[in-house]
Amino acid sequence: MTSPELLDPELAAFITGNLSLQLAATDDAGLATVVRCVGCRVSADRRRVTLLMPRSQAAPVLAGIAANGRVAVVFNEPSSYRTLQLKGRDARVEAALPEDAEALQPYAAGFARRLAPLQVPEPYVRTLVSCAPEDLVAVSFTPLEAYAQTPGPRAGRRLAPGESGA
Repeated sequence: MTSPELLDPELAAFITGNLSLQLAATDDAGLATVVRCVGCRVSADRRRVTLLMPRSQAAPVLAGIAANGRVAVVFNEPSSYRTLQLKGRDARVEAALPEDAEALQPYAAGFARRLAPLQVPEPYVRTLVSCAPEDLVAVSFTPLEAYAQTPGPRAGRRLAPGESGA
């Protein structure tokens, strides 16, 4: 099962909507490591998802990706706890595009707006998701599995193609 069926337009819009983003990878011994991401984009054909992160904070994750290409990404909407997890096995580290650097400030502003109703101060949010453009790196992968991870009785359930997980 690959992305157009797995990642329908509604899910693609959800994961690119200024959410809390964490990307995890494992080394070949199975030791997991995680990095907070500062943006997400989806290819026009919805077959690839690209996460953006500070290279300076992602060394163990990038090493795991170089070793085996396996990733899991969690996309969380803090106000509702709606959470989606995507998994892939072909992740690769890529140079960030100029438009990725241009998207850093809009992502930070959008994420701050999402957290404002929860009384999280905007300067804190902007610091949490800050990244110098020259430190930005991208990780791209093909989503092969999707899971609903929103807390509750359906958490952990694998999603079928076209299912939103909401």
